[in-house]
Amino acid sequence: MAEAPASAISLGPIGVFDSGYGGLTILRELRKSLPQYSYLYLGDNARAPYGSRSFEVVYRYTLEAVRELFARGCPLVILACNTASAKALRSIQQLDLPGIDASRRVLGVIRPTVEILGHVSSSGHVGVLATPGTVASHSYMIETVKLFPGMTVTEQDCPLWAAIVESSEADSDGADYFVKKRVDAIMARDPQIDTLVLGCTHYPLLIDKIRKYAPEGTRILEQGHLVAESLKYYLQRHPEMDCRLSKNGSVSYLTSENPEKFDSLASLFTNEPVHSHHCPLD
Repeated sequence: MAEAPASAISLGPIGVFDSGYGGLTILRELRKSLPQYSYLYLGDNARAPYGSRSFEVVYRYTLEAVRELFARGCPLVILACNTASAKALRSIQQLDLPGIDASRRVLGVIRPTVEILGHVSSSGHVGVLATPGTVASHSYMIETVKLFPGMTVTEQDCPLWAAIVESSEADSDGADYFVKKRVDAIMARDPQIDTLVLGCTHYPLLIDKIRKYAPEGTRILEQGHLVAESLKYYLQRHPEMDCRLSKNGSVSYLTSENPEKFDSLASLFTNEPVHSHHCPLD
């Protein structure tokens, strides 16, 4: 059978998935760095947070979301969620994609973040601030040791930080106590840390307070820009995927929660109005 001409290829948006709102910080940077592409964001807000859920539940929920985005035409899905990347990405890539559609791809946010560490840390000591679920997976430590065997990684759980952000309290004085407590804790465990990784996509909204309490000169890494740059290079290396992506600069939003509720909080992350549609996941 003759191969279909390029013009006959069905084009689709880049899917971006998160259990809640934090992935919107990744989407924001993707749109800055790669504005020509189309994006479809899906937030499983009705079942958030994922951080305290088991590996099995996170895997099942994430796979449902990936299948939904595939069904809506996405050739490529970014898991813009550290918990999903830590607990579900590898299983989906290895066990599910071959049976669903081996030509599609699912990428995460942890590897692009880790890849930069060897180039930015002078001391070889880095800290990871993340949710309890991501810390329990030790994904950052595992991936870092693979790439940079001599590096020391200290992981610190920050159980209330995401809730503070989603309660619109990121700028409040009360947030200072919780941010300072966790920053002090990780620095006390390893005073040689010179680089802190924000291992949750909510945390960029707390970055001013994190900078305030981190030792002077500490480098703080946000994931959005790193993921965007990694995707840019990925698409350059894989033109067969790039040619399947629609490029009209559009963005659409889906949520498993009430759209009005999602829209009001999502705008804090996107810095622009959001108009979403309901997408049940079960």
